[in-house]
Amino acid sequence: MISSLKALAEVRAGHPFRGSVPVAAHGKARVIQMRDISPDGDVAWANLSRADLGRGKPPDWLRDGDILFAARGTRNYAVCLSQTPPATVCAQYFFVLRCKAEGLLPEYLAWHINRTPSQRYLRNNAEGTDQLSIRRPVLEDMPIAVPGLARQRLLVDLAEAARQERQRLEALIRNRELQIDALAQGLLAPSARQA
Repeated sequence: MISSLKALAEVRAGHPFRGSVPVAAHGKARVIQMRDISPDGDVAWANLSRADLGRGKPPDWLRDGDILFAARGTRNYAVCLSQTPPATVCAQYFFVLRCKAEGLLPEYLAWHINRTPSQRYLRNNAEGTDQLSIRRPVLEDMPIAVPGLARQRLLVDLAEAARQERQRLEALIRNRELQIDALAQGLLAPSARQA
């Protein structure tokens, strides 16, 4: 079954900060900014800035299963949140997607948005000259294929296995480069130069 994103999830903007995030060392709220997330789905929870949000309307705090969509820049990706600390919001350049359809895994929705067909849709509909961005109606109209829950879980598990495999391979590559650098450094040691 194929549906529009708006039929499957609520879409809202991140917290409406006026300008940059007003960082306060002892602020009660945590704020996710672009620098805190990676396209691989990792969130640097320990590095989140703190802020005081004022006395206005209480914020809609983020929770596990919410999806952050990076709406600005050349790479628009989705990250499904897990282990979300209490009193956390995201900056205004994210959209927050919250699944409302029965039978839809939030991890699957984030995976679907990050795959090539959805990324092509986003590239074709991005707007702006200095900085590309995705407008909310464009995101809401994105077509999403929704297979059964078992297949969704299988696809999510496969994607997680591929992510872990990529991390292990990158660690091996970094380790090999360190070994080669150590060998090169050894060639410059005084005893090696005399040999």
